[in-house]
Amino acid sequence: MILESKIISQIFIYQSINGIGEINSLKTNSMKSIFLFFLALFTFTLNAQSGTYNGKYELKLEADNRDFHDYKLNLNSDGTFVFHSISHISKRIPPNNNSYGKGTWKAEKNIISFTSDKVKDLDITHSLDFSNSKARYDSKSPRDKSDRVVPSKLKFYQSDIFWIKGIEMLNSK
Repeated sequence: MILESKIISQIFIYQSINGIGEINSLKTNSMKSIFLFFLALFTFTLNAQSGTYNGKYELKLEADNRDFHDYKLNLNSDGTFVFHSISHISKRIPPNNNSYGKGTWKAEKNIISFTSDKVKDLDITHSLDFSNSKARYDSKSPRDKSDRVVPSKLKFYQSDIFWIKGIEMLNSK
């Protein structure tokens, strides 16, 4: 009788250990699944956010006397940008002027912040320093269900480059 109770207790202990092991493995698998789900969600959200803002933005200003300003900005999906300004003013010497800038950008709540590394991004060609420059991204509201077309645009509201403040560049994708 004592031998039988020892055997029964050993069987019970063995079953308990296996049961606990199965519960722990279920918890581990569940935690791995939850972690992978949130990792995939974060990655998707990050890619979706940068996809909203990246693209080509342009502004063309023309006068009756053939003078013009042409601004082009490319926001790349890897977080870099390239800016090119072409202006032709016939009474200026020389009449044509090209200005370039490049650097990195990041978006936070429809505000795009630009930075230029003085060592890596600025050189003889790329002389525009976009550090401390910010632009607001405007597009059609998702609540607007009308058929009207509202182009996406960037409006610069802060910059150390005096002539870039106030410029609105339309997305030309």
